[in-house]
Amino acid sequence: METPSVSRHQKLVTDVLSWVFNVVTSVGIIVVNKYLMTHYNFTFAATLTGLHFIMTSLMTSALRLSGYLEPSQLPLMEQVKFALTANVSIVGMNVSLMWNSVGFYQIAKLGMIPVSCVLEVFFDSMRYSQGSRLSVLLVLLGVATCTIADSSLSARGMVAAAVAVCSTALQQYYVQYLQKKYRLGSFDLLSHTAPVQAGTLILLGPLIDWLLSGARFDSYDFSVPSVLCIGLSCLIAVAVNASQFICIGRFTAVTFQGLGHMKTICVLVLGYALFGLDGLSAPVVIGMLLSIMGMVWYGNASSRPGGKEKLPVAPTLPTTTTDSEEKAPLKSEPREAPVSALGIEKVASGSG
Repeated sequence: METPSVSRHQKLVTDVLSWVFNVVTSVGIIVVNKYLMTHYNFTFAATLTGLHFIMTSLMTSALRLSGYLEPSQLPLMEQVKFALTANVSIVGMNVSLMWNSVGFYQIAKLGMIPVSCVLEVFFDSMRYSQGSRLSVLLVLLGVATCTIADSSLSARGMVAAAVAVCSTALQQYYVQYLQKKYRLGSFDLLSHTAPVQAGTLILLGPLIDWLLSGARFDSYDFSVPSVLCIGLSCLIAVAVNASQFICIGRFTAVTFQGLGHMKTICVLVLGYALFGLDGLSAPVVIGMLLSIMGMVWYGNASSRPGGKEKLPVAPTLPTTTTDSEEKAPLKSEPREAPVSALGIEKVASGSG
C-alpha cells in the first residue's frame, strides 16, 4: 500500500513530466517548422497544415475508438464555419512564421490579447479593471516597438502577422462559443473539425501556397532529409495534441498561464539562437521585454477578482401572462459547459 508521501511524490513527478512534455512539443513544432521552411525552402504552409490535420484526425479517431472521447454532436454548418475560421488562423500563423523572424512571429502573437479583449467587450459586454487595461496597453506598446524597430520585417510579413493575430483571436472566441453552446470539450470539438480542416486544406492548400509563394507543391524537389523533417513536423503536431490532452484537468488556469509565459520565452531564446540575430537590436529587445511584461501583468490582473467581469444586465419588468401561458411548460435553458483552460487554439496548428 502506497504511503501519502510516495503518492504525492509520484504526482509531482507526473506533473513535472507533463509540464516539460507540453513545453518541449509546443516550442519544438515552431522550431522544426521554421527549420523546414528556411533550410529546405519548403514554402507550402497551407499544405503542411493539412498534413498536420490528417495526423490529428487519425489521433482523435483512435481516442474515440478507444473510449477516451465520448460521442458528441456538432452540426455540419458549424463545422464548416469553424473550419474556415480556423484554417485562416492556422495557415496565417504558419505563413507569418515563414515570412518573419521567429522573434517577431512570437511577439506578434501577443497581439491576440488586445484583439480578444475587444471581441469580449463588444460581444460579451465584458468589463476590464484599470490594471487589465494598462497591461493591454503595455503589450501594444511592446508589439508596436518591435514592429517599428525590426529591420528584417517586410510588408507582407506584417500583413501575414496581422491576419494571423486577428483570425486567431476570432477563432479562440468561436471555440468558446461552440464549447458553451454544444457542451463540447476541446478534444470533442477537435474530433469534429479536424477531418473537415484536413480535407479542405489538402484540397485547397496547394493552390493557396501557389498564390502566396508562386511555387507548386507537385514541383517541389523532395529529398530524404526534407521528407524526414516533414514527417517529424507531423509527429510533433500529434505530440502537441497529446500533451494538451494529458494536461487538461491536471493544471489550474494560473499554471497554464505560467506554461504560456515559459513557452514564449523559450521560443524567443531558441529562435535567435538557432536562426540568427537577424533584425535584433536594442529597441527590439526593449519591445520584447515590454510585451512580455504586459503579458505577465495581464495574466495576473485579469485573474484577480474584478479584473475581468461581465457588465450586469438590467432587470426586465415582469409581464402578466394569460392562463394558457401559465399552463404552458417552460423550456429549460441548457447549462453552459465549462470552457477548457486550454481551448484548442494551438492544437494541431503546427505553430505552437
